[in-house]
Parts: sequence; structure tokens; C-alpha cells
Amino acid sequence: MVEMEMEKVARWAFVAVVVIAIVMGLVVGYMVNIATLRFSDSNVTNANAYVTLILVILGIVVGFISVTAKDVTPFLVAAIALIVAGLSNIWSLLENGTLNLLYYWATEILTYIVAFAAPAAVIIAVRSLLAMEKAK
Repeated sequence: MVEMEMEKVARWAFVAVVVIAIVMGLVVGYMVNIATLRFSDSNVTNANAYVTLILVILGIVVGFISVTAKDVTPFLVAAIALIVAGLSNIWSLLENGTLNLLYYWATEILTYIVAFAAPAAVIIAVRSLLAMEKAK
């Protein structure tokens, strides 16, 4: 019964992370794009820091409470894919005069997803290693 509740919490946490990452990626990406016109660099930096902190905390929580033994491998593969996509330089192809805003949106959204996925993946990987060691 408790495990079913934890799975519900985990699902809602994932939905919350995706919504936060997309919405705040669009907002902060827009702020970065027009930082020289309306927003100071400190406003952008502060917004980015707060959103990143929230997503890292959510990643830690999800890492501790959510993934069942059968879901470890799919979660870690998905996390690795998201982290690689977020850290790749492919998005720089969008950075030119007409596509600057799209570049900033994509970069910020993926950065926020990585901020969530990385701590969750580390915690889940360590939990998985500890479980394998106990099984021996």
C-alpha cells in the first residue's frame, strides 16, 4: 500500500519537474534573450539559481523515494540520455539572429531537466549498487 502511494508521488513529481522545466525554461530563456533590454544579469542569474535549486531538490527526493527495482535500468538509461542531450553542444546551431530565442529556450529547458535527472540518477545508481552488494 505504501509503495503504491510512493509511486503516485513519484509520478506527480515527474510531471511537476517537466512542467517546471518547460515553463521556467521558457521564462528564463526569454529573460536571457532580452537581458540587455529589460532584465539585469543579476535578475536572470537569481531566477536561474532558484529554479535549478528547486529541481535539484526534487531530483534528490525522487532519487530516494520513487524508483522501484524493476525501473532502475530504464530510469538510468533515460537519465543518461537526457544528461547527454542537455550537455551536448548541438543546440548552439540554433544560436543566430533569428533563432536566438529558440536556442535559449531549448538550452534552459534541458539544463533544468539535467538539474533534476543528475542527482536522481546518482542516488538511484548508488542505491542499486548497494542492493546488488547486499544480494551477494
